[in-house]
Amino acid sequence: MAAVIEQPVLEHRSTRGGRWLRRNRTTFAVVIALVEAILLVAGGINRPLALVVAVAVIVGYLWLGRQLRPQVAHDVFWIAAVSQALVALVPLLLAVLTALAVVAIAVLAVVALVVLFSRR
Repeated sequence: MAAVIEQPVLEHRSTRGGRWLRRNRTTFAVVIALVEAILLVAGGINRPLALVVAVAVIVGYLWLGRQLRPQVAHDVFWIAAVSQALVALVPLLLAVLTALAVVAIAVLAVVALVVLFSRR
């Protein structure tokens, strides 16, 4: 059997910094989204404005970003689009968590009433 030598494949015309950015772009997107989500929840950012910016960046990436030739520019645009997509999910997540909290409180209230009325 022949031994297989595994070495990372370098992308054509990529730089060391570009490869580093590509490896870490998900981490950057999540950190940016987390910071922006905290500001959004705390009221530091206007919610409708954040949603408009998120939609604009995502549409811009889908329209232009995938066609960018310098890989670094493509990766930066990708980071912006993914972080904005994650931030756009924050109001939806807050609504779902609020609904779950209301349901949990209602269930606890019904259980408390059943326990109170069953003692008689």
